[in-house]
Amino acid sequence: MDTSTLTEQPFLKLSSDEMLELERIYKDMGEKPIDWKLCQEIARRFSSLSNTARKTSLSWQQVEQWFKNRQRVSQNKDSSSPNLVPLSAGLSSSKATDISDLTFEARSTKDVAWHDVALFLNYRVMCSGELEVRVRYAGFSKEQDEWVNVKQGVRERSIPLAPSECQKLQDGNLILCFLERDDYALYCDARIVKIQRRVHDPTECTCTFIIRYLHDQTEEEVSWNRLCCRPTEEESAVYPILAIDPTQSPSPSFSLNPIESLWG
Repeated sequence: MDTSTLTEQPFLKLSSDEMLELERIYKDMGEKPIDWKLCQEIARRFSSLSNTARKTSLSWQQVEQWFKNRQRVSQNKDSSSPNLVPLSAGLSSSKATDISDLTFEARSTKDVAWHDVALFLNYRVMCSGELEVRVRYAGFSKEQDEWVNVKQGVRERSIPLAPSECQKLQDGNLILCFLERDDYALYCDARIVKIQRRVHDPTECTCTFIIRYLHDQTEEEVSWNRLCCRPTEEESAVYPILAIDPTQSPSPSFSLNPIESLWG
């Protein structure tokens, strides 16, 4: 038996919206006992959604078990701990109150790059109190599903830079950059070292961006269409030393590999 987690939910597939709704319902329940009629209603509503990705319907017993597991987590850890609130803690800004419309990206431990999240399938709380989510990456099959640490590897999705928005970027900003090599093409964290600005129209940016990749500290000149902005000014949790001294190299160093070759 795997004793590394306090709880692991029984759903084969659970979207981020469904997870958030279950968490909201659980919070509203407070100390009230689990109502099987409410579980029936939730199961019926989730199963009838036209855009659901699951192949089988949820049963009310599965929903009931979800609430029981959630209660067990609360008994083991202080319910005020941010580690026990899936997605809402550590992913959104302090001003956000509803993240149901947000989209996310996750950093794979296999290729050390960021990929868009298609679905959050599951979550579990580790004995250390840290939260992990089971991620289905956009464009990949279930064989590439992966457990990802929420604090270090899940965040609000980066936003592609538009030609007319280059003025938003400043030296030192954390960005996501498309890194293309002979054997892989990945989105990686980088920091802007210098911007060579030029006058241009709103449809085509002619500025040059000198960026430094965080995983190996190499620098490269790139154009606007390879950059994605971060929705907030947060530092990358994957490289905490850079928040203290941006000149330091992260340790250990990471080697980038195409995700298909690692998981194929």
